[in-house]
Amino acid sequence: MRLKPVAFVVRHACLVLLAFLLMGCQPEAKTDSADVREFLTHYFSTWSAKDMDGYGGCFHEQARIVFVHQGIPQSQGLTDFLHGQKLSHATTAVPMTEVPMEMKILSDERTAQASVRWKLTKGADITLGTDCFTLIKTSTGWKIMSLVFYND
Repeated sequence: MRLKPVAFVVRHACLVLLAFLLMGCQPEAKTDSADVREFLTHYFSTWSAKDMDGYGGCFHEQARIVFVHQGIPQSQGLTDFLHGQKLSHATTAVPMTEVPMEMKILSDERTAQASVRWKLTKGADITLGTDCFTLIKTSTGWKIMSLVFYND
C-alpha cells in the first residue's frame, strides 16, 4: 500500500518538471527591441513629415485602428484611417508634428506590443496621448496589425 502514494507523488513531480521544461521552450520575450524602437520612430517621423506613403507603409494591409474618445471606441479600417490622416494634414493651417516621448516595448521574434506616449504640436497647441500597437514581423520588416490610441 505504500507504493501508491509514492507513485502518485512521483507522477505529479514528473508532471511539474515537464511543465517547467515546456515553459523553457517558449520564445523569450524581450522588454525592449532596437528594431521595434527604430520602426516606431520611423512611423512618427513619416507622419510628421507628411510622408503619407511612408506612413501608410507602416501598416499591415489588414490593420484595424481604434480611437478611444471618452471611453467609447471608434473603429476604422486602414483605408478610411489613412484618408483621414491625409485630410488632417491637407486642411490644417499650421504644420503638425507628433513625436514619441516614451516607449514601452515587449517583443519576440514574430510579434511585438508597444505603448508609446506622444506629443502632438499644432502651432501653439499641444496634445498628449498614447498609442498602443500590436506589430507583426513580416518579410519586409515590422508592420502595424492594430493601433488603439487616445488623447489625454
